[in-house]
Amino acid sequence: MSLSYIVHLANYSNGVLYLLMLLLLIELTVIFDRGWYLRKAIHKGKETLLTVSGHGKLHRDDLKALVDRSAGLPEESLLTVALRYYGMVHHYGSARGEGFSNRLDEAIFLTTPSFDKRLWILDTIVTLAPLLGLFGTILGMFHAFSILAAPGHNPTQVTGGVADALIATASGLFIAMIGLISFNAFNNTIEKIIYQMESLKVVLMNRMDGAPMVNEEPPASGPDPVNPVPEAKPAARAVKAVTSTSTITPQRAAS
Repeated sequence: MSLSYIVHLANYSNGVLYLLMLLLLIELTVIFDRGWYLRKAIHKGKETLLTVSGHGKLHRDDLKALVDRSAGLPEESLLTVALRYYGMVHHYGSARGEGFSNRLDEAIFLTTPSFDKRLWILDTIVTLAPLLGLFGTILGMFHAFSILAAPGHNPTQVTGGVADALIATASGLFIAMIGLISFNAFNNTIEKIIYQMESLKVVLMNRMDGAPMVNEEPPASGPDPVNPVPEAKPAARAVKAVTSTSTITPQRAAS
């Protein structure tokens, strides 16, 4: 397909094909921008989640290192909140647990709108491109059937004009299909990122509540820290000894 033929098709649709090319350029720009950001967010966020879950009890230095490591990622907001409230959670204990959870939820709510940034452009192009292509085809049909009004017209010119007019519809559908696939893929990735942030919230709360880890092994020896066996009190031992003595003495007197 030569450049002159493309110009012919664009002119045949009264310039609609030029608008479709512009939509395609905008669509590819948005796809590249959002794809790069979301791909980085999903992979780096997974690494951050695994790193935090691999820790035992988190300390201030650990949180500072995690904040620096997650710079520019959605998880940075959660880790910053955890670092800011580190002292409060450990000083006030469970009294601050609900407040800490609310602060983490607030960080998630404030970060989530940045995920679907500029995705409304893809949503608009998915709807607009087929309509614009159909509009270009209708304009092309006017040119094709206007040949019938000319004396001594050639029927092949009509069929060729209809074929050229349908290029606009095909182009609009093609642009819409690319946008629809990308839009759904990005929405699926955003749901995974939000799930990772919710998981990171739970992991942070579990690592900062001061409770022992579930997978920690109990001590090898010593009394059971949960249900220790109570030792016999001295008073109880003394009563038992007196009872034994009073039982044996009458038997010796009778003999």
